[in-house]
Amino acid sequence: MRYFAGVWAIFGHGNVAGLGEALHAARDQLPTYRAHNEQAMAHAAIAFAKQLRRRRAMICTSSIGPGATNMVTAAALAHANRLPVLFLPGDTFATHGPDPVLQQIESFADGTVSANDCFRPVSRYFDRIVRPEQLIDALPHAMNTMLDPASCGPVTLAFCQDVQAEAFDYPEAFFRRRVWRIRRPQADRREIEQHVTWLKAARAPLIIAGGGVHYSGAEAQLAAFASSFGIPVSETQAGKGALPWDHPLNLGAIGVTGTSCANAAAAKADLVLGLGTRLQDFTTGSRALFTAPNCRLVQINVAPYDAGKHEAATVVGDAREVLAALAAALAGWRPEPDVATIKRDVARWNLSWQDVTGAPSAGLPSDAQVIGALWRSSSENAVVVCAAGGLPGELHKLWRARAPDDYHVEYGYSCMGYEIAGGLGVKMAQPLRDVYVLVGDGSYLMLNSELATSVALGYRLVVVVLNNRGFGCINRLQRATGGAAFNTLWEDSSHAVLPDIDFVAHAASLGATAEKAGSIEALELALRRTRQSERSHVIVIDTDPAISTAAGGTWWDVAIPEVSSRPEVDAARAASLSQRKNRRRGD
Repeated sequence: MRYFAGVWAIFGHGNVAGLGEALHAARDQLPTYRAHNEQAMAHAAIAFAKQLRRRRAMICTSSIGPGATNMVTAAALAHANRLPVLFLPGDTFATHGPDPVLQQIESFADGTVSANDCFRPVSRYFDRIVRPEQLIDALPHAMNTMLDPASCGPVTLAFCQDVQAEAFDYPEAFFRRRVWRIRRPQADRREIEQHVTWLKAARAPLIIAGGGVHYSGAEAQLAAFASSFGIPVSETQAGKGALPWDHPLNLGAIGVTGTSCANAAAAKADLVLGLGTRLQDFTTGSRALFTAPNCRLVQINVAPYDAGKHEAATVVGDAREVLAALAAALAGWRPEPDVATIKRDVARWNLSWQDVTGAPSAGLPSDAQVIGALWRSSSENAVVVCAAGGLPGELHKLWRARAPDDYHVEYGYSCMGYEIAGGLGVKMAQPLRDVYVLVGDGSYLMLNSELATSVALGYRLVVVVLNNRGFGCINRLQRATGGAAFNTLWEDSSHAVLPDIDFVAHAASLGATAEKAGSIEALELALRRTRQSERSHVIVIDTDPAISTAAGGTWWDVAIPEVSSRPEVDAARAASLSQRKNRRRGD
């Protein structure tokens, strides 16, 4: 199987004559796809790699200038989420002969700088190709970076446009077939032994399953480990689906967007075992979630950088291999988990789930009620795709993952506009699955162009647009921190006329089948109709921007002004300062 499944390209003067000609010649072996927005095509490439657990990747090429910088946001997303993609942006002339060329960024103090230098801080590996023979060294570096489980992320090879057109006699050995294997690092024996000692001494251990569980393919090992030793499991956004939602030891989401049962277990845990997670602030409640006296934090991670966060004790190694080593070392040990409490807390959460996901008796539905309708209507092979805003938080709490790869939410970078392009990438990765994209009106307006691409390529998506008439999530945060409603919802923003956007007509103009659902019941009927659609199908539903699920969750540190004329802000700051005292490490 080829590692690179294809190329996303928007051609311009920086890449059309060189790379464009080469890609045309190779189009039967390496397909090239046309997109409408460089950021969106990169999102699609990243989603493709994520859905296939980093086993395959795609290439993105653009012209010099704005085409290249449009991809920088996507590069940052891939960097934050540890996902592979190869960027080949066009660059200026290596000879500087015709400088300054169209779209060239000129640095008065450094003649080597171009717009592509913006990729440096958001690339795992960066090189500028100013001689054709550089590729002999640069391409293996790129492959090693993207296929290494610890360094995995975006690679940028800025390709000077005159160099693209040069001829060079590459050695025949450079083109030989090569098999790349993803390594599985073993943990240090001493780290395993130390962790076994801590596990045996723990009375209330808790596992936090992160994305590393999926990328390691360690779901079965995690289920067996948790069941053998009675250790409950919570899940990050990237780790959701590590266990099926109805596994008896699955407590669900943890942290700011977590379930009540997972966060209750976190507050009591005397040993927290992070498994393939980078422990960002939403997971840890801004470092204030693990409050039990003498709570010990252990991080199992293939990347030493992530393993060492929060002053955790480290076990550096592949998740599947580490679980196997721990299970072997713990053989014969039988702890006494508090099964009754786990069952009780999960049962209470399931009742909360039913309360918030059912159809409303009156008024506009909430995000949670839309999620409930989608879950009830979706097939067993469905994949839900989302990113940014309030929807990922509700999904993290409420989506009941049936399989390890049915939950695809980008929340490492929380990038608005990922949703539709990401859904296209997921569908390209697994074309036989039903792909459902949940997107708010704000994100839809930000980046919707690849809906047309999905129609053109014949990849059917089901897109549910939740219209709350603005940025509802940030409006709720604004009010929760004492602020006045301002510049988030349309009605609280500067306007001469309140827009009444016809999302159905807009989606239809891009080639999709589109309709409006006036209620949760109508939404469920529409979702069933999408199964007969031959092309992407968009359903629009109006929702209430003020409602979010009250059950579950924990504190999140948001900087609140120290000085304000509003008493609501003063009260919110005082409450936040009180919460900061619970952090594992003080400020």
